[in-house]
Amino acid sequence: MTDETLTRERILEAAEEVLRRFGLAKTTVVDVARALGVSHGSIYRHFPSKAALQDAVADRWLARKLMPLATIANEDGPATERLRRWLNLLRSRARKDVLDDPELFATHKELAGAARDVVRVHIDHLVEQIAHIICDGVAQGEFATNDPFVSARAVFAATTLFHDPAHVAVWSDPGIDAAFNGVWSLILVGLSPRTIAQA
Repeated sequence: MTDETLTRERILEAAEEVLRRFGLAKTTVVDVARALGVSHGSIYRHFPSKAALQDAVADRWLARKLMPLATIANEDGPATERLRRWLNLLRSRARKDVLDDPELFATHKELAGAARDVVRVHIDHLVEQIAHIICDGVAQGEFATNDPFVSARAVFAATTLFHDPAHVAVWSDPGIDAAFNGVWSLILVGLSPRTIAQA
């Protein structure tokens, strides 16, 4: 590969593969450059530092998670059903990542832990999608809330156990689905128009 054909996307693909092989601690910009057959200076023309490259890899991984969720968030139809499907997809994709490629998942988890600003922006996008569904639910009379964004953050926080990689150890627990159903029931009670009317 030459410097002329080197793209940001190609660097990120190579970086992800190198990270999968060597892990976050052992991967260097030189390793990524070697995998591409270019000098490390060529990488620095696209990314000013190793940290910037790592953040971009984390951002790329997290962005892939957002797209199918956004599809559900932007659909028409009953908000209650869409919110349930959105949460189910969020947790099922997290489980799939662990089962399909545990080494890459571990690397991504470590990357995300180091890229706090990237993760914060990603979580903001997730909360915005939930808030969009809740706003639709309010307009359709399914939900009631004084602040859709506060409610969305509460929904996200309430379901963290089921999608946050920090809790991967409990995802194989036989009672995890029942626990999720219990949290879902509480979410529905909290968003119910009757709950607001009685407050």
